[in-house]
Amino acid sequence: MPDSKPKPKSDSSGTPVYVKYIGLSFQLFGIIGGGTWLGWWIQQKSAMKFPLWLLLFSFLSVFVAFYQLWLSMKRDG
Repeated sequence: MPDSKPKPKSDSSGTPVYVKYIGLSFQLFGIIGGGTWLGWWIQQKSAMKFPLWLLLFSFLSVFVAFYQLWLSMKRDG
């Protein structure tokens, strides 16, 4: 009797598709983490009481990360 387990989907190079999405999650984490760190660093140098730079760079990095995700999904579709 043949083995009836489903095989994981793979792209044209033979790499399982989930590997690409794991890499994408690390990329999103890096973009958001780097943007937030940059905002925190600029905030420390400016010595402002209101965390303007931290908020600005945090939201900007989230926007850039989701735009990168959207482009990646659009390319795959």
